[in-house]
Amino acid sequence: MGALLAGCGSKQAAAPAENNKPQQKPKYTVAMEASFAPFEFRDEKTGELKGFDVDLMNAIAKAQGFNVEYKDMGFDGIIASVQTGSVDMAISGVSITDKRKQQVDFSLPYYMSGLSIAVSKDNTSIKSAKDLKGKRIAVQIATTGADYAATIPGAKITTFDHVTEALMEIKNGGVDALVNDYPVSYYYIKLNGGKDFKILEERINSEPYGIVVKKGNTKMLNLINEGLKKIKKNGEFAKIYKKWFDQEPPAYLPGEPQQ
Repeated sequence: MGALLAGCGSKQAAAPAENNKPQQKPKYTVAMEASFAPFEFRDEKTGELKGFDVDLMNAIAKAQGFNVEYKDMGFDGIIASVQTGSVDMAISGVSITDKRKQQVDFSLPYYMSGLSIAVSKDNTSIKSAKDLKGKRIAVQIATTGADYAATIPGAKITTFDHVTEALMEIKNGGVDALVNDYPVSYYYIKLNGGKDFKILEERINSEPYGIVVKKGNTKMLNLINEGLKKIKKNGEFAKIYKKWFDQEPPAYLPGEPQQ
């Protein structure tokens, strides 16, 4: 009887070892276009993904206990990749618009952007958005800048895959202006030393950025929103924001729930 009890005891002792195995973290694929600095870009030396969006998503993943695999793709394919389920979500400076909300769901806003106009340093004919009528306009494919440019009477629009190509076309005299998200245009012009381009003071509009998930995927949406709330509460969001923009984040973004 003693031997039998001993045998039973050893089996019971072994069970907790199975239960104590570390749980495998879920891994989610995240689409982005890694040529949209300072939000997402590749380090020229290492090829490593960097940027505000990268740090933000990594912080959310850490707070919510999941791993991330990034998929670099053209911006014009990002919404479709989320819709078809080839990726779980996307973060790539995607503006929250009514048109896009019909196709996908968005997280709480995490950045307030807006469209601006960039021209060559010596341009004196374009001083505001009204002066774009009949001009040659550069835009990035599938962006809200491209949507806006399409409404300008008589504008001759040239579409580019990347902002750097559009700026180069201004420098070469092929287009008159670039309509694009202000922080991105500002970043690349700053890298250039500000010697060839300038951004007009006027902002065309204000646009919040959000993280994109498949329409109706409330589980994923809640996971991301709760993560955003956590990193705002623990100060990690402010730390990341100051790292990339040298200023404190706004206390409130339109679209956020009121405190």
